[in-house]
Amino acid sequence: MPERDFPPTRVAGRGRAWYRGDCHVHSAASHGGELTPRRLAAAARAAGLDFLAATEHNTAETHGAWGRLAGDDLLVVLGQEVTSRTGHWLALGLPPGQVVDWRYGVRDGVVERQLERVHRAGGLCVAAHPHAPYPSGTFMYPYRGFDVVEVWNGRWTSDLPWNADNEAALAEWGRALAADVHRGRWRPAMGNSDTHLEGQIAVPHTVVLAEELSTAAVLAGLRAGRSWIAGSAAVELSFTVAAGGRSAGIGERLVTGDDPAVVRVEVSGVPSGTVSLHTERGRAHQASLPGTGSGTVEWHTSAEESGFVRVEVRHPDGHMAALGNPVVLSRTPLHLPTTR
Repeated sequence: MPERDFPPTRVAGRGRAWYRGDCHVHSAASHGGELTPRRLAAAARAAGLDFLAATEHNTAETHGAWGRLAGDDLLVVLGQEVTSRTGHWLALGLPPGQVVDWRYGVRDGVVERQLERVHRAGGLCVAAHPHAPYPSGTFMYPYRGFDVVEVWNGRWTSDLPWNADNEAALAEWGRALAADVHRGRWRPAMGNSDTHLEGQIAVPHTVVLAEELSTAAVLAGLRAGRSWIAGSAAVELSFTVAAGGRSAGIGERLVTGDDPAVVRVEVSGVPSGTVSLHTERGRAHQASLPGTGSGTVEWHTSAEESGFVRVEVRHPDGHMAALGNPVVLSRTPLHLPTTR
């Protein structure tokens, strides 16, 4: 039996920054996977990723293969895709060798117990591809207890019969934001490739603001919603809201008082694309990008008009290029619960 070599949980010398990563990746150890961990690591580096999560179907078989493949340029987060009978979910940040049970469905009433097990280990629980059109792929559990929703899985649209309906997942998540923000317990979105084959990794991936390049810091950034989703490494996005001399970025809360709020979006890598801003009233503003793909969009609102603002950037064909978690607006400070 080969010696098990688990990856380190921290990359030294990498401080606070925006890091790109793909948290839904399969090797040949998963059904339908064709790649070795070595090829996945090479592909992640070629795609400009800083981290990836090993999420095999219901096994920790490859956990011990990643130590020799990680390095000072690539963090590997240990995890699992839990393929229960009525929905799949990602357990990220598992202890080496830990496997989460998957042999149940929504009627069994046991998923909460499994979520708590992952949370006790410091891990993150992600509702995966909620609208995947195949048996067990459609997510039937309530989102309660899950930390994050994977609203973008694989290419935005595809002719493949098993491709997730990303538009449906985004619409469902977007509808819930207004009520969730009002309760102070909104649930962030993320995007991953669900890689099984060559050429899939990092399409899309999530860009997260983390205090360092470590498993704990990356998961903390995802849990807080300090992240946005990129269709490729060519896409760059900056999204801020300012009012009364204060400003906030993606996933943060801005206390505006009675001051107007200025929303600012900077985009590159999306030629002739469209930027749209969304609030609890739906799409509130839209602007076009030039043929160079780089541009800045500004829009004015207030906490009275908008409880949150989030951004979408789409290619000319309507396919998503980038998608951000919201900036939450309030006139006065509000204590936020730490549980979801």
